[in-house]
Amino acid sequence: MMLGSKTTGSFRLKAGKIWIKSIPYVFIMPFGILFLLFFIAPIMYAFYSSLFVVKHSGLGLSAPVTVFNGLFNLNQAFHDPLFYQSLGRMLLFGVVQVPIMLGLALFFALLLDSVTIRLKNLFRMAFFVPYAIPGVIAALLWGYLYNPQLSPIVQFFHAIGWKSFDFLSQHAVLWSMANIVTWEWTGYNMIIIYSALQAIPHELYEAAKIDGSNGFNIARYIKIPLVAPAIVLSGLFSIIGTLQIFNEPSTLQYITNSITSSYTPNLYAYTAAFVTNQYNYAAALAVLLAIATFIFSFGLLRITTRQTGE
Repeated sequence: MMLGSKTTGSFRLKAGKIWIKSIPYVFIMPFGILFLLFFIAPIMYAFYSSLFVVKHSGLGLSAPVTVFNGLFNLNQAFHDPLFYQSLGRMLLFGVVQVPIMLGLALFFALLLDSVTIRLKNLFRMAFFVPYAIPGVIAALLWGYLYNPQLSPIVQFFHAIGWKSFDFLSQHAVLWSMANIVTWEWTGYNMIIIYSALQAIPHELYEAAKIDGSNGFNIARYIKIPLVAPAIVLSGLFSIIGTLQIFNEPSTLQYITNSITSSYTPNLYAYTAAFVTNQYNYAAALAVLLAIATFIFSFGLLRITTRQTGE
């Protein structure tokens, strides 16, 4: 009886330890399931679709036949200059737009966290409202403001002598899109950084004030370093979003000839699938875009963790 009770107790102890170790996995299981269903599974299906090609026989009057084509689509997409041009264009876009957007988001978050600012709820809502507007609607609104025939901004520039200024020209349309994206997403990133600021113990501020620090030094040496992980997270999301931009170019495409069907990687894949009916090739483009997004996101994490010494 003693041996049996010891064995039972040992088994319960081991089961309890296993349960304790499995608790973190239980908590991340909902996210893991959704991640597999809505991220990994579509990528795997896109890779599977890229292995096939649709062929027509005869004069094209017979039903099309889907045949296995191996890695031909992926190889063709890998050597497609239009894909690399669109990818390079978005990388240039991100190098300029993302730091400006994060800088504005950090500035507004610090401004709202300041004890001297009044009407914080009003300003917080005002900064966040652009994010609540759908991307297509935002692109339409800014498209009206960019249109040379309708825009009051363009008319003002004409009145002061800048008659040749065109927001939708070939050299300016990329940065016009950057302005739209910055207007849309600055408030969203501000909320992330502001939430991180709210988690900082106020005792640190009081100790810094006792040591003679002013508001600028507190923001520079205490607030910004402590919210650096939130800034990195916002930067990661922004890079992923930059490579996947679609709403803005697809909407502005109807009011300017400066945006081609391969202006962004997502727009290029959409055109291949739904305009030229190259569904399998579009799947190959989507796979390469997913790989590129992973590489640049992982690179950002490696660089930032190395700089912070983690």
